[in-house]
Amino acid sequence: MQTMKVQIQDNYVQNFMNYVNEHSLNITVSKDKNLELDPYFYERQEELQEIRDNIKNGNSDLISFEDFENKTTQFEIELELKYAN
Repeated sequence: MQTMKVQIQDNYVQNFMNYVNEHSLNITVSKDKNLELDPYFYERQEELQEIRDNIKNGNSDLISFEDFENKTTQFEIELELKYAN
């Protein structure tokens, strides 16, 4: 058996489901829980993998949360000084 991702035009869903029901011995339809919870699950997963790959190959740096907090605080101080007037 093979698993495939199928995109169906909104106005064709009922026709598609009728076809599936007529051939139910050969076709199994199941909902993807990941997509039910987050319609962009697989796009986000791919983006996260790309970020991880960039960190591993040195194209991006991973900083600690503490460093991030410090840089953010410093940036906020700079903004407050710049726009205080």
